Amino acid sequence: MVFLSDTLARVKPSATIVVSTKAAELKTQGQDIISLGAGEPDFDTPENIKAAAIRAIHAGKTKYTAVDGIPELKAAICAKFARENGLDYKPAQVSVGTGGKQILYNALMATLNSGDEVIIPAPYWVSYPDMVMLAGGTPVAVPAGIQTNFKLTPEKLEAAITPKTKWFIFNSPSNPTGAGYTKAELKGLTDVLMRHPHVWVMSDDMYEHLVFDDFKFCTPAEIEPGLYERTLTCNGVSKAYAMTGWRIGYAAGPVALIKAMATIQSQSTSNPSSVSQYAALEALTGPQDFLADNRALFQRRRDLVVTMLNAAQGITCPNPEGAFYVYPDISGCIGKASAKGRKIINDEAFVTALLEETGVAVVFGAAFGLSPNFRVSYATSDEVLAEACLRIQRFCAALV
Repeated sequence: MVFLSDTLARVKPSATIVVSTKAAELKTQGQDIISLGAGEPDFDTPENIKAAAIRAIHAGKTKYTAVDGIPELKAAICAKFARENGLDYKPAQVSVGTGGKQILYNALMATLNSGDEVIIPAPYWVSYPDMVMLAGGTPVAVPAGIQTNFKLTPEKLEAAITPKTKWFIFNSPSNPTGAGYTKAELKGLTDVLMRHPHVWVMSDDMYEHLVFDDFKFCTPAEIEPGLYERTLTCNGVSKAYAMTGWRIGYAAGPVALIKAMATIQSQSTSNPSSVSQYAALEALTGPQDFLADNRALFQRRRDLVVTMLNAAQGITCPNPEGAFYVYPDISGCIGKASAKGRKIINDEAFVTALLEETGVAVVFGAAFGLSPNFRVSYATSDEVLAEACLRIQRFCAALV
């Protein structure tokens, strides 16, 4: 007999991991698979960051550290927030965790009670609702569709807030849409939040440095200083610095919240990898010039994918402001059948048929809380992206 908790019944495996795993299995079977499901840069961690990790190893920096981060890294994070976001934090207001996901999870575990509501604009990163449920809270998904370029309006945020609302989770640029909020758009949301002092703000800024064209990144506590005392500003080195496997995320917020998060971490993982912390220290304090080169590369890929997907029959693909995802609408494909007779009844059926008939793996929109769509990660080469988009075009053209 297997003794599983009732908690497990409230959550499901990450859809993005499921898709990537299935694509990998098909590849091992010899099938020609293009996987556009994984949300990580396809280039390597910069050499100076790897060298810093090696130096840390040789210097014996391989022991336990303070539970939520070494002092040097916390100081560098404070300097980053001051330099790039105009936010003044002290080391006691900073938490370092094993990836951005742990930071968010710790905060939710430390604050949510049964019945507490968390507002999450949809489409959302697949883990947000499940983390809320694991922590005993109730996720409240608020649709933000293609009509508003996948951005939540102040009116919808206002309507979603109740006396039970504890958190508002904000993510810009967004996973899965790449949508980024302008200063004016974010000010509209923060004005609403200022009218509801019981609502805390969790800002997931992981894609801060991956923005395109003339878009200017901004974060809630920067736009509205009145929210400073009830905002947890979250970030990490995974995406911008190509350090997904190093597993370092961080956040800054009120001291009482940071201490509570440290308590949770002390009884779960304890400190993040010591070597990874020294690598992250170099990432934040070392040369930053490569970030502009990476942005230009991702912008070129975005333009390629948006153009080619908009040329596919039945697909509408908005042009995102950042990250490395697009979230095309497939309303024009629903109700049809594929060349091999598979019924396209929803976006999950679409991506299943697409994988089985063309070898292109993407993630269906229902996993992100808004259909009918699918997510493409364009963190791969131009050649691979062009071939994948050609296959999608052919697949859509064959729908009847």
